[in-house]
Amino acid sequence: MSDFFHSLSAEQWLLVGFGVFIIVFLFIDLGIFQKRAHKVGPQRALLQVLFWIFMAASFAFLIALYKGKEMAYQFVAAYITEESLSVDNMFLFILIFRYFRISEHLHHKVLFYGVLGAIIFRGIFISAGSLLIAQFHWILYVFGAILVFTGVKLFLTKEDMKFEPKENLVYNFLTKNLRFTPLAPEDKFWIFKGKKIYFTTLFLVVCLVETTDIIFAVDSIPAVFAISQDPFVVYTSNIFAVMGLRALYFLLSDVMKRIHFLQTGLAFILAFIGVKMLLEIADIKLSSKYSLIVIAMILTVTIIASVTVRQKENKS
Repeated sequence: MSDFFHSLSAEQWLLVGFGVFIIVFLFIDLGIFQKRAHKVGPQRALLQVLFWIFMAASFAFLIALYKGKEMAYQFVAAYITEESLSVDNMFLFILIFRYFRISEHLHHKVLFYGVLGAIIFRGIFISAGSLLIAQFHWILYVFGAILVFTGVKLFLTKEDMKFEPKENLVYNFLTKNLRFTPLAPEDKFWIFKGKKIYFTTLFLVVCLVETTDIIFAVDSIPAVFAISQDPFVVYTSNIFAVMGLRALYFLLSDVMKRIHFLQTGLAFILAFIGVKMLLEIADIKLSSKYSLIVIAMILTVTIIASVTVRQKENKS
């Protein structure tokens, strides 16, 4: 057994430590925090956000220590990009919760299972993406083109995000093929009547939140692959971002609509990452350090511009 542990590389040790940490945290969350439904207040949400930022920063430090600064820059850039892009799908989470009138004290429970599913599905997507890139390197340029197109489309689209159940394939499929009942405790996913199982609105909402994350991952995962092609960096940065997303939701759910230029900022980030990838066709490469600086600058300008507009609106 000792020979086995001695044979592990630094990256494997980091991956094992990362896996153990995430599993332990999820068990603690499920066993302690999920015992009763509760609303997460802004102060507690802020502490959780700071905790996950600290853990991500600590992990980046370990990467720099054992794998080098370049990989650490890639991790931080990928983490910030994934977290920023994930903010956008929180708008849709809010719309789904409001449409189905899910009590605020149940949001934590729904998002927990959403995070659990995201860990599994993103692992599958990232593994598939890594295999495709290893076999067909040119697919990275396809990713780059998709990101530029998505960025331009996001910049030009000014319509407010909406949730229309009748236009949602998952909603239509589930409601047509499963038995649902409104007569059930609001915190249950299903109940039994006789020998038949009936699903609840909460189960439907979890499925919608999970599929929403999968759809948004179609944009965010190629963006992270454009920053780093290392599966270790891509997966760990994704999971750290996803784990912190739930706390960020509770912190920002009341103020997200006040970030006027969020969509514009995300559009520039996607376009920048796509252009960065396409420039490599001409053998022009931008280091991860400078990519991180550009992404941080875009986010900073977005926040400052949004705060300035908000202050002007309050004065008028």
